Formats: sequence, structure tokens, C-alpha cells
Amino acid sequence: MPESALFSSVVLSDRVNTFGQDLLRRYGERVHKLAVNAGFTCPNRDGTKGRGGCTFCNNVSFSPNARREPDVLGQLASGRKVLAKRTGARKFLAYFQAYTNTYADVDDLDRMYRQALSQPDVVGLSVGTRPDCVPPAVLDLLASYQEEGHEIWLELGLQSAFDQTLERVNRGHDFAEYRQAVIAARARGLQVCTHLIVGLPGETAADSLLSLDRVLDLGVEGLKIHPLHVVKGTRLANDWRRGGYEPLVFDDYIDTVVQMVARTPREVVFHRLTGTAPQNILLAPTWCNWKWRVLNAITRKLVEKGLEQGALAATLPSAVNSD
Repeated sequence: MPESALFSSVVLSDRVNTFGQDLLRRYGERVHKLAVNAGFTCPNRDGTKGRGGCTFCNNVSFSPNARREPDVLGQLASGRKVLAKRTGARKFLAYFQAYTNTYADVDDLDRMYRQALSQPDVVGLSVGTRPDCVPPAVLDLLASYQEEGHEIWLELGLQSAFDQTLERVNRGHDFAEYRQAVIAARARGLQVCTHLIVGLPGETAADSLLSLDRVLDLGVEGLKIHPLHVVKGTRLANDWRRGGYEPLVFDDYIDTVVQMVARTPREVVFHRLTGTAPQNILLAPTWCNWKWRVLNAITRKLVEKGLEQGALAATLPSAVNSD
């Protein structure tokens, strides 16, 4: 069979345990995320830990006057209408996505989360947050929803397992706080999805692989992998303009992600293998807007190398105590 024909017969989910296919298997139909911006801020923005946020985070949309009552149901209705027309989806996860979605009083969180869970077509929540913003009361709240039969994912933005990198990009937390959050969440039976960024300043592909190993050693049910975007309105953009940061090369990203996939046990679910930024604010690398080109290239490289998720997992040494 010609190589082109071989590739055309393979899709990403043949080689990778993707979140969409995992949900399809478990629910018997497609389940899509509905993004919700509930008006949260972040301790790295409001002065609790710092101001300005991470060096790669766009501040343009942030306004101290935007803390109005979040219309969770309205946002779900709008998103549902778009997705139903585009995909025919009838079941959804409410994805509390923007900023730190556990950074509020637990009673306020319960009220907002319950609004989403009250919808008959919402099967659960995916809650994006920071490792330093998941106190016991919040974890207990999320676990209570899971005990009621809802699908609950705690999405922790780690980005790197190296403290020097986290300090360099002004994350405001360290790896020890991530470790503590994961242990506490998994003790309650919560599913954890960890976010990692490839191409952070000062890091190599080997560093990304070691960050992955340290995350896997602690235990995780899901992963999101992103390339680092340089977007307008960030300190990273200023560094890039001065020549202080070299953006990721397309082929290097593909090679790194393929290695990460092969090192990851098959039971771990990949929620994402790339990420895009709005075209009007993206500065570099421009290929970050080519979602399907990136995913197709990852698939092609896996086929070319004869690899799939988990192919290299059993051969890896423990890395949890690595510096």
C-alpha cells in the first residue's frame, strides 16, 4: 500500500486515546464542551500573589469592572445553539475556562456550578484552575458532584514541572503546590487533567518530556498539550520583539508531541494536543492557527515512526524526584 494511502486510512484516535472518542465510548454519543466565562480573576492578577499574570497571558480582555453576575445559563444556551447546528451534539460538559475558576467563596462556586448542572443536557463540569487555588472545601464540593453521578474534571494549569521556568514566566506557584493539589484531588477520586506547554522560555524538548514524566509519576487521568503562543499585550510579546524569545518551530513541536504521546500510558486521555489563538492577537508562531495541519502532522509522524500512545511508556525510568 502506498504511504499516502496508508496515512489517509489512519485518524488520530487510532493512535491516541482522545477525549472525544473516550466520551463517545462511554456515553454512546458525542459529548462536547461548552465554554463558560464566569467572570473570575486570578491571584496572580489581583495582587494576592502578583499583578499582570503570566508573561504569556493576554491581559487585553481583563477589566476590574467586569465582575458582574455571570450569566452561566445564557452562555450555555448560546454555545449549545452553535454546537447543535454544527455537530448535532445533544450532551455537553460545562467548561469553566477563563482564568481561575475555583478562585471564589465555595458557596458562590456551588451556585454557579449548580446552574450548569441543572441543565438536563449537561452531563458534568470541566473546571480550569491553578494548583494553588484548590483548597479542601473546593475539592470536596467537586467530589460531591461526582458522587451524584456527574462527570467531573479538574483541569490544573501546571505548564512546566521546573520551578525555575515557573518563576521565569511569573506563574506564582511551584511544582510542590501542584503535587499537593494532585494528591488531594486523587484522594477524593477526582479526575485530573494537567495542562503542559511546549516551548516555554529557556526550555528544550527534553525539558518538556521530563515535565511529562513527573506529571505521569504522580498520576493523572488526562493531559492537555499546548504550543506556546506569542500574543499581543503580553510581556512575552515584548521579549519576542526584542529578540529575547525564539518561537517554536513547527517540526520541533510535532516531534516533541509525538514523543510525549508515546511515553504516555494508554489509559491516560489526551484532551488536546495543540491549541490556537485568535488571529487578531497572535504574533508568533503563525502555524499555531493551523489546528488541523498540526493534528494531521502528529498523526503522520506517529504512523511514520510506527508509534502509538503508550509505545514507550513501559521503558521509562521514574522521574518524580528529578530536578
